[in-house]
Amino acid sequence: MIHVSNFRPVKRVLDCVRILAEVRHEVDAELVMVGDGPDRGPAETLARELGIDRHIDFLGKQDHVERLFPQAHVLLMPSELEAFGLAALEAMACSTVPVATDCGGVPELITPGLDGFLEPVGDVKAQARRVTELMTDEPLFDRMADAARRTAETRFCSDKIIPKYEQIYIETINK
Repeated sequence: MIHVSNFRPVKRVLDCVRILAEVRHEVDAELVMVGDGPDRGPAETLARELGIDRHIDFLGKQDHVERLFPQAHVLLMPSELEAFGLAALEAMACSTVPVATDCGGVPELITPGLDGFLEPVGDVKAQARRVTELMTDEPLFDRMADAARRTAETRFCSDKIIPKYEQIYIETINK
């Protein structure tokens, strides 16, 4: 699993640690935490308290997350608010399946059960169940990873999105 954020409270980084703890009851999973911020220390402390610190790598800020996403099966994005969910889109482009929260603009990106999963904010057990499903059901993971990649390529590629923005700008200028 991978989590990428600025480690602010709104990103619910501690939920990632709790999700890993739940998943490890069923699967020999590891978590890579990418980024830095105020909740990194508390996340490291919680990992030690739960006895899973040896299963989490805190990498700090990274310049090339596109090299890390393909190494993970699942992106954890348990945020309480996301304007769009760029990390999810980047992960999907690398065939990494997002398990995210049903908030903000994320539901516009992820089609639950097709190319990712959406669960309620703070529902660590539900998010952990989704991760466990993906890590124990290879056909499900393969199907969803392929669909995630297709979503990124077909709905959100720059060749399709930029002309839409340009059209909006032209329409706004001509008003």
